[in-house]
Amino acid sequence: MDLNPEDISATVSGFWSRRRFVQMSAATAVATNLAGLAQAETSTAATMIDVPYAKRNPKIAMIGTGGRGTNLLENLIAADAQIVALCDVVRDHAENAASLVNAAGAKKPDLYTEGPHDYERMLKREDIDFVIIATPWLWHAPMAIYGMEHGKDVAVEVPAVTTLEDCWKIVNTSEKTRKHCTMLENCCYGYNETLILRMVLAGKFGELLYGEGAYLHDLREELFSGKGEGLWRRDEHTKRNGNPYPTHGLGPVANYMGIQRGDRFAHLVSMSTPQRGLDAYRKEHLKADDPRMKEKYVEGDMNTSLIKTANGLTICVKHTTSTPHPYDRVNQIAGTKGIFVDYPPRIYLDGQNADEEFESIDKWKEFQHPLWKSEGEIAKKLGGHGGMDYIMLYRLLQCVREGIAPDMDVYDAAAWSSVTPLSEASVAHGSAPQEFPDFTRGKWMVRKASAIGTQS
Repeated sequence: MDLNPEDISATVSGFWSRRRFVQMSAATAVATNLAGLAQAETSTAATMIDVPYAKRNPKIAMIGTGGRGTNLLENLIAADAQIVALCDVVRDHAENAASLVNAAGAKKPDLYTEGPHDYERMLKREDIDFVIIATPWLWHAPMAIYGMEHGKDVAVEVPAVTTLEDCWKIVNTSEKTRKHCTMLENCCYGYNETLILRMVLAGKFGELLYGEGAYLHDLREELFSGKGEGLWRRDEHTKRNGNPYPTHGLGPVANYMGIQRGDRFAHLVSMSTPQRGLDAYRKEHLKADDPRMKEKYVEGDMNTSLIKTANGLTICVKHTTSTPHPYDRVNQIAGTKGIFVDYPPRIYLDGQNADEEFESIDKWKEFQHPLWKSEGEIAKKLGGHGGMDYIMLYRLLQCVREGIAPDMDVYDAAAWSSVTPLSEASVAHGSAPQEFPDFTRGKWMVRKASAIGTQS
């Protein structure tokens, strides 16, 4: 869905003495926590933890049929999903998406293309019970909330939301309406990620100690392309300085560590390098009179955030999209018995590797996830980030069709997405620590960890 919505942002600037800096940093952390607590107190509804989907074959509406939305749609069609309606501000995108559904032998979905709020008219329909959102980030929260308030379960692209206020809004709305709001974090369903998760749960890495996740992806050409995400994503670089896209790297590590399931994110510190990459790229590729030459980018080229969990584990999360860097999510997990690092995938387990050298993970195929065993061939044929898109959507539909609780829920969506506003606050105040709200309201302490896709 090609939109360029305005955002309300604040730029923190000025010079503080060391004493004043410490005072302001502490005040900011306290204010952040108080705001989180205030939002938490607005809901008295029962938790949505481990609440199963209402069992049915869902009737799905999609908001956003651009590049990402179309990719999701193709995988949904392959999983025999019922697509009832499609919404996009670009009618040609919606028409193209509808033709894909029709070509697969299903009835052509109804289209909603009359402006950026036409999704509201679509979601008022009572014959729709599930909505998938693949739009620019700033539309995720209002669309997800509107969907839940109108009786729909929701699945939203990453990041689910971009502010702490919206983190609490999706949690409170889900609890109030008893509708699920899950985040479509496809990286949690990758072949390596699901295999390593099962090894973690089997104790192969011993007691976990630390992990690292990242989104290191050269998007400079895409950002200045004038199409697709280039229509709106570059604008984010003018408004925020932190980690705007943490969940691809963080999600799998959070699953390994059982975050929200016996542990939780406690606090974060974040720092960014100067911004140089986009200035250098446009100087080399744009004409001097191009209007984009006047844009002021504030997002540092590399953001590094360190998270400490309640149980004392540490996580490093990195982000860059404006420097020349091969694609890498790092995907590292380590414990008292060994370590796994991805890109390329390699593993070292105490007493099992020769000469202190990493080895291939191929010898651990016994831990291949059941979803990849049963659906891996069709997933690979469809593509979609190596097949993880299909596995994710197949599993989502399986949960709904069989009446199973989602693998990752609204509390995960809120916690993982909260890294964005907390990293911004930390960077703005000299890497001051920022405490994470407890979106589960204490229930993380008694919740058990479970492997993706094995509850059924």
